[in-house]
Amino acid sequence: MGDVLLYPPIVFLIFIIIWYLVYRLGTAAGPKPSAQEGKLSTYACGEDIPGKKVQLGYHFFHIAFFFTILHVAALVIATVPSGGIAFAGIAYLVVAFIAIVILLTD
Repeated sequence: MGDVLLYPPIVFLIFIIIWYLVYRLGTAAGPKPSAQEGKLSTYACGEDIPGKKVQLGYHFFHIAFFFTILHVAALVIATVPSGGIAFAGIAYLVVAFIAIVILLTD
């Protein structure tokens, strides 16, 4: 029976229950929200800042994709077992390098 408590889904459910209990305790102990004028408005150093919509450009996608390629490549290389299969890690790095070159030349 003790081994059942070590299964990841069971542990996850236990922590979800603990989190929910702590969340409810904090909600009960905290101050009650009240509607006040200006509570949700932006504020910076005493100045009222008018809100505006920010549209991320296409360049942001390149940076995010570059970041993802490098971090996934680092994760794959860090977990490649030693031995004859290490060639697969080198092949993966070559493919990741080609992907980065294509991304940067666009």
